[in-house]
Amino acid sequence: MRSISFYGDVKSTCMDTAFAGECLFSEKAHSFLEYFMRQVQKSCAWLLDLHSPVDEFHQWYVFKTVALGQMLSLFICGTAVTSQFLADQFKVNTPVLQSFINYCLLFLIYTTILAFRTGERSLLYIVKNKWRKYLLLGIVDVEANYALVKAYQFTSITSVQLLDCVGIPVLMTLSWFILQSRYRPIHFVAVVLCLGGVGTMVGADVLSGREQGKASDMLIGDGLVLLGACLYAVSNVCEEYIVKNLSREEFLGMVGLFGTFVSGLQLMIVEYHDVAAIHWDWKVALLFTAFALCMFGLYSLMPVVIKVTSATSVNLGILTADLYSLFFGLFLFGYAFSGLYILAFAIIMVGFLLYCSTPTYSAEPLPQEDDPGIDNTGLKVEEDEAAIPSAIEFTSVEDSALNNE
Repeated sequence: MRSISFYGDVKSTCMDTAFAGECLFSEKAHSFLEYFMRQVQKSCAWLLDLHSPVDEFHQWYVFKTVALGQMLSLFICGTAVTSQFLADQFKVNTPVLQSFINYCLLFLIYTTILAFRTGERSLLYIVKNKWRKYLLLGIVDVEANYALVKAYQFTSITSVQLLDCVGIPVLMTLSWFILQSRYRPIHFVAVVLCLGGVGTMVGADVLSGREQGKASDMLIGDGLVLLGACLYAVSNVCEEYIVKNLSREEFLGMVGLFGTFVSGLQLMIVEYHDVAAIHWDWKVALLFTAFALCMFGLYSLMPVVIKVTSATSVNLGILTADLYSLFFGLFLFGYAFSGLYILAFAIIMVGFLLYCSTPTYSAEPLPQEDDPGIDNTGLKVEEDEAAIPSAIEFTSVEDSALNNE
């Protein structure tokens, strides 16, 4: 086949009509390649340039975002390790009860905060005017947790890890249409890198035999994983909208209120006999407490990270949670180690850094602002001053103060 040089005279080469289509494709491919390389260079430049105060501020912000994302992963790792201890050592499989305790903590802390507020931010006003929406959100959140945890009883760890990634493109699609988020090519490349890291992790599981003997009904288990991933995507999009437009306390308080109600009903219907069969002692109580604290920390911290980044960014960052669980499992549960796990962690972190280093943007300009809105607001650094513009107009002074912190 006739070869075409990217750096030659493309127009003269394309004089032959038989190769016009090939030339056009090659020219577009070359243009996209150059654009992509420029984006990669821009995304990575801040890692190397320490001279500009703006660059130093940008670096600090991105590293802080990555650190917060890994804190979320460690909280998820804590819930996974404690749940596995309960299942393996004490034969306790009560995902609804464990979630119920977390929702009760959210209710006691954040719903109580709302109860002391007045006006449109008060608990009474919110429940009176928005209870249907928050009830639906509570159902979505409770069932997302239940479906994903329940799936482990029917399918393999490998299937859960792979199919759970479906939530990321679903989340990006929902953000595109609901939040009007728009992505640059570098974001799609970063997502592909992160998913490639998950594929590497799954490959390591297959080679080590970690997934063997874990599936009893693959079809039911895989369906539960897909359902849980999609419900999590819906919950995260709602969380991003509420946190950026209303307040973190309102989201957590309403999820605590309606999550307690929904999970309490489900607990009495689904897990009544399982809870009655638990042989309580101090070890079991300690594991339940540790799980509840990790879940409470996850729920409390996630809105903080989402407020300054995006739900998609957070979900990419917590892909490392399975790897942290594995590393703990090497010592606690006798898992086999593979060097591919280190490679998977590195690939996911590179993809996460690429995603965080370039801001997304909104399809429509914000009212009362001259510049278009930015989803990853903390990543948009002005040339004349190291300041982070707010992409959302907050409805209260308290929320604005929280944003400045």
